[in-house]
Amino acid sequence: MADSWGGDAEDLGRALVVIPTYEERGNLAPILGRLRTALPEAHALIVDDGSPDGTGQLADQLAAADERITVLHRGTKAGIGAAYVAGFRWGLRRDYGVLVEMDADGSHAPEELPRLLGALTGGRPGAADGADLALGSRYVPGGRVVNWPRHREWLSRGGNLYSRLALGVGIEDVTGGFRAYRRRVLAAMPLDEVASQGYCFQVDLAWRTTRAGFRVVEVPITFTEREQGRSKMSGTIVREALWQVTCWGLRQRAEQLRRIAWHNARQSTRQ
Repeated sequence: MADSWGGDAEDLGRALVVIPTYEERGNLAPILGRLRTALPEAHALIVDDGSPDGTGQLADQLAAADERITVLHRGTKAGIGAAYVAGFRWGLRRDYGVLVEMDADGSHAPEELPRLLGALTGGRPGAADGADLALGSRYVPGGRVVNWPRHREWLSRGGNLYSRLALGVGIEDVTGGFRAYRRRVLAAMPLDEVASQGYCFQVDLAWRTTRAGFRVVEVPITFTEREQGRSKMSGTIVREALWQVTCWGLRQRAEQLRRIAWHNARQSTRQ
């Protein structure tokens, strides 16, 4: 049966959109309404980290009125990465074929989800040779950022450039958080080992995906700054990401040098 993104439901399976929330009461209902219009057959999992503004209670009300919405309550704010990991595990246990990352604040347009999901089948119904990870990218041709302060955009672009150079990963928007994974990617990941915070989580999971040999495709998106609430990004998260990426890069270079030294030593013994 063909699904609404032009793929094949029997090939990809059901889609689960994981939406972490913390103090997103004003944004939640509108984003779910847009998701329902854009992708009627998708299910949504709201992962709320004990929001003090009543986001979790509103999510429960919305779920009671729509069987395609489920709420996963977590007691404390533990980071967006930990929320996604909890959502991924929930979805994997229930045999969803596609798991999607999407923010609750409206910065990721649900209307662009069909294109992300279409990239998983190469845009052809029933095709098995599409992407394993379709990553919504702000920084490939056709992608753009709307209403972001210039310093935020340059900070983001700089972080992406640094991550690409440090890790040798060929993804233009490796910090982007609007993504669709085939089930097999997340099932193969040691999710307990993935970094849990902000940029670190996105970089780490994308990097692991490429290193595992999965195919990543960047799909151009329009990223729009939130209109309600405040960003959860902080200087601490940015500094943590830079430090962590640096450590990963140095560790990777050390491993490469060890392999080269081992190979040279073997060649010497054969001569």
